[in-house]
Amino acid sequence: METPGSQSSLHRANLERVVRAVRLAGSLTQAEIARTTGLSAATVSNIVRELKDGGTVEVTPTSAGGRRARSVSLSGDAGIVIGVDFGHTHLRVAVGNLAHQVLAEEAEPLDVDASAAQGFDRAEQLVSRLIAATGVDRSKIAGVGLGVPGPIDVESGTLGSTAILPGWGGTRPAEELRDRLGVPVHVDNDANLGALGELVWGSGRGVRDLAYIKVASGVGAGLVISGKIYRGPGGTAGEIGHITLDEAGPVCRCGNRGCLETFTAARYVLPLLQSSHGTDLTMEGVVRLARDGDPGCRRVIADVGRHIGSGVANLCNLLNPSRVVLGGDLAEAGELVLGPIRESVGRYAIPSAARQLSVLPGALGGRAEVLGALALALSEMGDSTLLDGTASGSLQAATPAFT
Repeated sequence: METPGSQSSLHRANLERVVRAVRLAGSLTQAEIARTTGLSAATVSNIVRELKDGGTVEVTPTSAGGRRARSVSLSGDAGIVIGVDFGHTHLRVAVGNLAHQVLAEEAEPLDVDASAAQGFDRAEQLVSRLIAATGVDRSKIAGVGLGVPGPIDVESGTLGSTAILPGWGGTRPAEELRDRLGVPVHVDNDANLGALGELVWGSGRGVRDLAYIKVASGVGAGLVISGKIYRGPGGTAGEIGHITLDEAGPVCRCGNRGCLETFTAARYVLPLLQSSHGTDLTMEGVVRLARDGDPGCRRVIADVGRHIGSGVANLCNLLNPSRVVLGGDLAEAGELVLGPIRESVGRYAIPSAARQLSVLPGALGGRAEVLGALALALSEMGDSTLLDGTASGSLQAATPAFT
């Protein structure tokens, strides 16, 4: 047995620190591992050699700063994670390995509001189809990340707002999908997963404090503080869509008046253009027409941008993020919407906070949430079981197991 503070327990802890750093980043050079873990270069070199001999990591030649280096990633056959993203009108699933490589991905239309049971059935079918397409054994599944378009109660795991998803009231999404797939499932709302996706793979890389604003059927924000998603004690942090802009404004689905959502979400914005553009218009269509020069669509998008900017200004004053990333269809409007957002931030935010803020479009588009779900599954899986087979400080070759 290992005793706390013994040489063997310290070695085991260092092994886990290196595996965790590589797992969360996807791949790192040995120098980057040393900086991330605080271990010496010599210790990292010895541990990487040990992990490579045991089949846990792969080492490939690369370059860093113009100099030769070695890139370390988890073995491509060490296991897989699955991301499932329920949008209001779609279901998207991705399968990735522990080296942050997406092996398969597919999306299909789905009316998520209609029936939770139907949604979970479709998700189970799509997951099974993609796993079969990759040829990976189901025993290799380390975990599943699941995104839903509504707040999740942190303690109970219950979807919190029946007003947002009336067909899902009282469901526990993680339990529902876990029972179908037989593997650990970790759930979060879509805005948080969008933030995580952009943080790991997209426009949030390299920053530790950001807000991801998603504008679609509703409006939400995923908040990253000191490099971690901030959910709040009840899981409802980031409900920026329900900041009050006008107490005499339209009645929101939450029951209040004049919420930010009532001036920016698709269900409220599209009717403004129906008399001139027809009833089949979508936000994607509005953005496309605006980019082509349509004056009505340009005006609506500019107005939406200014309203979003008011909400972002409040975030700046409260949290002082260094970056705001805009996701959803609206991000495709580029400067047509980003310019008005910055204008409102400059007008309403504390000047020092506004100066430090950059506002960027998301780099991942509609994939942000499903990639965030993969990142969630990667971040929640344990490291110790990757090292099963370690004995007396020596890593034995073994088939990795997962929590």
